[in-house]
Formats: sequence, C-alpha cells, structure tokens
Amino acid sequence: MKTNVLNSLPRIFIIGMLFFITPNSCLAGAWTRKSGETYLQFTLNTYCADAHFDEDGNRRDFSSDGHFTDVNANTYMEYGLSDRLTVLTSLSYKYLQYEDEAIETKTYGFPDIDLGTKYKLSDTKMGIFSIQGMVKIPETYDEDDTLPLGNGQYDLEVRLLYGISLYPKIPGYVNLEAGYRWRLDTPSDECRYLAEFGLDFSPRIYGRLKIDGILSMENSDRSSDNGNTPNVKNESDLGKLDLAIGYKLPAGYAIELGVRPEIYGKNTSAGTNVSLAIAFKR
Repeated sequence: MKTNVLNSLPRIFIIGMLFFITPNSCLAGAWTRKSGETYLQFTLNTYCADAHFDEDGNRRDFSSDGHFTDVNANTYMEYGLSDRLTVLTSLSYKYLQYEDEAIETKTYGFPDIDLGTKYKLSDTKMGIFSIQGMVKIPETYDEDDTLPLGNGQYDLEVRLLYGISLYPKIPGYVNLEAGYRWRLDTPSDECRYLAEFGLDFSPRIYGRLKIDGILSMENSDRSSDNGNTPNVKNESDLGKLDLAIGYKLPAGYAIELGVRPEIYGKNTSAGTNVSLAIAFKR
C-alpha cells in the first residue's frame, strides 16, 4: 500500500524536505535591476538524499535503505520596474520519487510559486542595502498526496540584503543577507541567513561560494508532530554549501554548473543538489 511510505519516511518529513530544497533563486543578492531590464534563468536541478539529520544534528541513514529524489526544472525571472524597485518570481516543475525496500512512490507537477519585490534602500561607496519581501503560494498541487509537492501553506518573508563590489582590488563581490519567514500554519517560523562571495577568474569565467542557512524559531505546534517518529519535528535547522562556476556567453547569456550539499542541520534531509543553468539578461 502507498501509505507504507509514511512508516519509513513520515509525511511531515517529506514535506519538510521539499520546503528546504525548493530552489532559492529568489535570493539573488542586494543588487536591483535597472529600469526595464529583464533577467531570466532556467535551471535543471537533481537532488538526492539517502540520509537525514536527527534532532541532535547527527547524520543518519533513512530506514529500510530509503532514497529520495527530486528532479525539477526551475524558471526564475527579475524585472526592473525602476532602478530601485525589482519584481521577481520563481516557478518550478518537479518529479519526486521515494523508494525503499518495501515501496516506491512518485509524484510530479507544479510546487509552490514564489513572488517577491526587492527595493534598493541606499547605494554608496560602502555598498548597497536593499530590502526584499516574498510570498510563497501553495495553490498548484494537492497537499494530501502521499508524496506531496509542498506543505500546502502560505509563507511570508522579509529580508535585509547588503552587497559590496570589491573592484578594483579584487574582481569580485560580497553579499550578506538576513531575514525572517512567517509560516502561516503548523511549522515553526524561521530566521534565514546567507553569506556569499563571488569572483571573476577571467573576463568570461566566474565562480561563487555561499553558505545558506535556516534557523528554526521553535514556535511550531508540537502537538502535530508525528508520534511514531520522535526525531522528526516541525522545527528544523539546515545549512547548505553552494558552489558554482559559470561561463559568460555572448549577447548577455551565461551558463552555470552548481553543486549544493547540505552540510549541517536538525530534523531534515541530508542530501546534495546538482544544477545546470542558463541565464539571460537584457
């Protein structure tokens, strides 16, 4: 029976994994687009996990030789309404699979949609400060599926962003972000943080290193935790290391290869995402 998957990898844990591995394209740094400028990025992601972080932060294999896969195509867009104000959106199509020694379960479709705006507060020699607001919209799937495409709830997020160019001393930049996400249902609210360093190796080749983290505020409805799995809570922490290298093509295009292992956490999956993206700016 399909419901057997809930015994080896509880439904609440599946939902948590899907939330944490949603592409983070909406977090594109402190810089806003120029008025009338469009940025498009198409990304193919493959995420695999056969382990999770328990409530003490220890890495544990899934029971019954379990394995979870998320293959998705993501479209991310930014458009400059003015030099200070940028609107952005992210939409994916996912294929999900969980299998273990007893069961194989699959789902495909459109997960949550992200919509947001980013406003540049100041731009000086000391760097750029921006503020970003985002809403996660869960209206494209059935949250009651055995392997759901999301948790079926709206989330709201506000984030402060800081970026500074290191030119001419270093051909690169630094970006720092801190935010708060209100989750409008059972799971805990979250603090979000990100530190990013980017570097141009040549006029066409560039690289990027990020630490992208989530810290639970531990204010969830604990009574809704799955009683059969005491190490799986609605309060989860996660840290991801994001490494990417890209090549700038003519006419405003770029191609990028990335890898994003999950390096620390509590009560969530411990997997790795590999991505291939093509971007366009005009």
